[in-house]
Amino acid sequence: MDSLNVPVPGRIRRVAADRRPELAVFDSVREDPSLVCKRFERPPGKRALATVLAGTPAFEARVTAIDFFAEPTSGPAPVLYLTVESPGLYDLHGRLVERFGAVSGLEGDDYVPHVTLARGGAVADAERLAGPIESVTWTVPRLLAWNAEHRVPEREIPLPA
Repeated sequence: MDSLNVPVPGRIRRVAADRRPELAVFDSVREDPSLVCKRFERPPGKRALATVLAGTPAFEARVTAIDFFAEPTSGPAPVLYLTVESPGLYDLHGRLVERFGAVSGLEGDDYVPHVTLARGGAVADAERLAGPIESVTWTVPRLLAWNAEHRVPEREIPLPA
């Protein structure tokens, strides 16, 4: 499934890397952290996407804690992740859902912005690692249109769009 992603800055990658030893108890550890803004069941046309993104300014995002999904919508459980707070991201997600629809169980009211750290294993390990962390705030200067089939970004979209 294609998506529109927020690039994860080096500071957030370091937060994830610093926890790598603790993540060894999980079945898989995310090597390349990502932050999904919107998934697309069918890729949107460039013009349609550009229309929704027009005027979207750069916005702030902040990682504040580690949390987990005990029962994710799909894939191995639990999913351990960094929480992301961002009114700008929620606003953008809402506009994209309004135009392109929501992927059931993942978007709209169910949307939880996060950076996955690890999956699979014991819920007790996720519970042990969950909690507040030193917050990291950054400005989102661009978005990435992601091609899921080839697992690569198709293009960067600078903000303001």
